[in-house]
Amino acid sequence: MRDGNGMAADALEGVTWVKASASDSYANCVEIARLEDGQVAFRNSRFPDGPALVFTCSEVDAFLDGARKGEFDRMVVQN
Repeated sequence: MRDGNGMAADALEGVTWVKASASDSYANCVEIARLEDGQVAFRNSRFPDGPALVFTCSEVDAFLDGARKGEFDRMVVQN
């Protein structure tokens, strides 16, 4: 486990970043990668060398469960 959170995404060598197929042509999407220690890193695809946030699998599971239930729908405002 890392102390704190966040690290340079380009420091995560050898990981495979995955982007949703719903990404637009401007690469506006969040990418995720499974790390060797079992944690999951997230980065902004527009800034692939920028910071990455690292979460445990339990934290990601809790987020995905909430997303499936629509708990975060109000966070995205469609114009």
